[in-house]
Amino acid sequence: MSMLEMIEKQTLLPKKYAQMSVQQMEERVREIKNKYGNRIYIPGHHYQKDEVIQFSDSTGDSLQLAQLSAQNKDAEYIVFCGVHFMAETADILTADHQEVILPDMRAGCSMADMADMDQTDRAWDALQKKFSDTILPLTYVNSTAAIKAFCGRHGGATVTSSNAKKMLEWAFTQKERILFLPDQHLGRNTAFDLGIPLEHMAVWDPISDKLEYEGNVEDVKIILWKGHCSVHEKFTVENIKELRASSPETNIIVHPECSHEVVQLADYAGSTHYIIEKLKAAPANTKWAVGTEMNLVKRLGQIHTDKVVTSLNPNMCPCLTMNRIDLPHLLWSLEAIEEGKVLNKIKVDEDVAKEAILALERMLQRA
Repeated sequence: MSMLEMIEKQTLLPKKYAQMSVQQMEERVREIKNKYGNRIYIPGHHYQKDEVIQFSDSTGDSLQLAQLSAQNKDAEYIVFCGVHFMAETADILTADHQEVILPDMRAGCSMADMADMDQTDRAWDALQKKFSDTILPLTYVNSTAAIKAFCGRHGGATVTSSNAKKMLEWAFTQKERILFLPDQHLGRNTAFDLGIPLEHMAVWDPISDKLEYEGNVEDVKIILWKGHCSVHEKFTVENIKELRASSPETNIIVHPECSHEVVQLADYAGSTHYIIEKLKAAPANTKWAVGTEMNLVKRLGQIHTDKVVTSLNPNMCPCLTMNRIDLPHLLWSLEAIEEGKVLNKIKVDEDVAKEAILALERMLQRA
């Protein structure tokens, strides 16, 4: 579902929530959670606001939360505090009796929206003509169910930022070339770590339907979809240079959704889980500049008070679509359940779900 379709489907938040105090809303959320017990499960992504995370039954990354949702068989309602593609994955993995709810349908992901099926079908046809049957598609889990299904249908798989290297190694045992969707930066950084030179990487531009590459196309090993995370792309080489000059003792750790240049200049790079664990294990009194979403960076600073934790980009804002999920929308979703209604239900088409599961299972078998 595109961002436009989500906005069109979204019902406006009732005015009564603007008239309630934070305390009143928090009390109502606790009341409903206590009333329903295990029948309601609230997973909260690491990038969510504290006002939402405080009520999460589990926190984690997108795939982890979808798996935990599936494991909670007693939960009839999964109120997913994340973005649309995450709720889709939860719906794919959960049982038929479980209903997945996204508190605000406008909580999408700009990266996931950078690869739609019309674009992907056109790209696949063009690339097949150019490279024949030598390509395997891989998609980052930060993609729509339809893109996951596309990869499942063509023998490919999903990847996470934690296992992308392992999955890329596997993919090269299957085919000569890889189409990596939708985040070019994670694909480029992972392939480079495997020893694939940049000159063997091409970029597919879905807007112009064009392969961007200078050289002999027979040398292409990785075809990177021209997509990116609007948050992580805002961490720059200039941010690092300024920090090195002003505070050379500060450790710089970034997410692999950052650009290749930023990842190469950082001290450490890894998934959200890697960043969390690295700071947890870091010695007291050390300084850390973190290149990832601001809600998580602030939370890490609040947790690790024995260390100095700041954002690599001092002017960074939180992810706008993640921030769509707030306390009023969470309460609205819960009160609707109490009234016997399900607002903003996420339901993936059965055929799409079957093929998406193929892509997920190929990854999970090798995780």
